[in-house]
Amino acid sequence: MRFELAIFDCDGVLIDSEHLAVRADVVCLAEDGIILTEAEILSTYVGISVAEMVADLARRFDRKIGGDFAARHDARVSAIFEAELRAMPGIGAVLDSWPGARCVASSSTPARLKHALGLVGLYDRFAPHVFSAVQVQRGKPAPDLFLYAAARMRVDPRACVVIEDSLAGVEAGASAGMTVIGFTGGSHCPPGHAARLAERGAAQIVADMAGLLPVLAG
Repeated sequence: MRFELAIFDCDGVLIDSEHLAVRADVVCLAEDGIILTEAEILSTYVGISVAEMVADLARRFDRKIGGDFAARHDARVSAIFEAELRAMPGIGAVLDSWPGARCVASSSTPARLKHALGLVGLYDRFAPHVFSAVQVQRGKPAPDLFLYAAARMRVDPRACVVIEDSLAGVEAGASAGMTVIGFTGGSHCPPGHAARLAERGAAQIVADMAGLLPVLAG
């Protein structure tokens, strides 16, 4: 087997969630006087943490964003997820067939990961190996989270494969010295996204979960 450990991003890979979460972004930011479209947020902030997004927007717009932003955002995302969240089609079959070790490495908080993955029946398929950017100094696109996950799983980074949908995530995985598979099966992925993932370092691109397992098997 070519790879010993498959490291899955969560949002946009395990769950089809980015197009849902961005709706909460738009509303919560508007409450603080920052007007952005869903497309603008998707093109810039997919793959990084909410805290890093807020910090960048505060700098860009030279204004303070409410201290309760995270709480308001979490509440709105949770409500949307409970009504509409779905697992990525085909992910169950991939997990059933993949014989190697697996974990999650996501920019989301531990609480959001447990809630979201639990809603679609995936949390117990990874726990306790669910890692969050809050556990490292630097989030994606820095390699810290993926290197942390590999260390916790006791696998050499060179034997790890990362499955990522975001530019920041692909860059992080490549910087960690891991093989990165770019995934474009999420509802949020725009035309041309595959080429952008390849430019950031994705070794291969898959458009759906049916195409992922053959690539994982090497």
